[in-house]
Amino acid sequence: MSTQADHGRELIPRPEQTPDALRAALAVVDPSRLEEMQATKDDAFAKAVEWQSLSPVQSWVLTWARDIEIARRPELSARLSRARANLEHEDSVIAREALRELSAVLDEAMKAVGG
Repeated sequence: MSTQADHGRELIPRPEQTPDALRAALAVVDPSRLEEMQATKDDAFAKAVEWQSLSPVQSWVLTWARDIEIARRPELSARLSRARANLEHEDSVIAREALRELSAVLDEAMKAVGG
């Protein structure tokens, strides 16, 4: 596991991008999503076999690395929660800003994990 101190307080170090490391990290930062992770992993591996391509597995790794990146950084997780809460706000300006913020959070997390 590696970490970058410039992101402020982190709950855990950034995990390696392997299924076992990602699962172990998720078990700490958001254990309620472990079943979802396993289901999407099973689907990705089945598609990889069917398509004869590693792209579904690579996509699965990046998606979970991104989500764990958000969950392990409380400030980023809080930004995501606030954005999601305002996505369907009655004020369209607030809803658009929430969508922009949601996109910014996802982009920041993806860049952090190399995606």
